[in-house]
Amino acid sequence: MTAATKEHCRFCFDVLIAHLTGNNNATGIQADFDTGTEYPLFVTWDKHSSRDGDSRLRGCIGNFSPMELSNGLRDYALTSALHDSRFRPISLREVPFLSCTVSLLTDFEKAKDCMDWEVGKHGVWIEFRGNRGERRTATFLPQIASEQGWSKTETIDHLLRKGGYQGPVGDDVYEAIKLTRYQSQKAELSYDDYKAMSTE
Repeated sequence: MTAATKEHCRFCFDVLIAHLTGNNNATGIQADFDTGTEYPLFVTWDKHSSRDGDSRLRGCIGNFSPMELSNGLRDYALTSALHDSRFRPISLREVPFLSCTVSLLTDFEKAKDCMDWEVGKHGVWIEFRGNRGERRTATFLPQIASEQGWSKTETIDHLLRKGGYQGPVGDDVYEAIKLTRYQSQKAELSYDDYKAMSTE
C-alpha cells in the first residue's frame, strides 16, 4: 500500500506554481514517487495568516474513483485551487502562505446506518434525497469531524446542509441516508517546507 507523502504535496505545489506563472508544461513536471499506483484522492489547500497564524480553507476537491497518482494529483491540485465553487481562485501572491494536504482514500465500507462510523478514524460519504426528491451526495474527510469538535450527529447534520438539504432533520431523514465510511492516508506540506525541499 502506498502511503501519502510530502513528495505528493510537493508535486501539487509544482503543478500549481507552474500554472500560475504561465508555464503550461505541467504535464512535464517530474514526479518523485510511484506514478502508476491508483487511489481515490483529495487535494486540500489551506491559507495561513501571517498575522495570527490561523489557517482557513482555500480549496478541497477530489475523486472517489481510483486514479493514477500523477494524473490525479495533477488534475486535483489545480481543480481544488482554481475551481472550488466555494472560494475565489487561488492567486500567485497567495502561494507563500499556503499549505497542501494530500489524502489517499482507502478501506471503503458500506455502513449499517448513518451512525456506523468513528469520529477521527473514518471519512463519511452520504447519499440522500433532497427537498424535491433528487439524489444528493456529500462527504467529509476523516479529519474534519474531530478538527471541528463535532459529534456523529452534528457531522451528519453539517453534511446534509453541505449537500444542499434545507428541510427539517429528524429520524426519518437519518434512516433514509446511505452512508459509506472510509479511511485515508494524509500528508501535509507548508510552502516554507516546499521551498526547503526544492533547494535540497
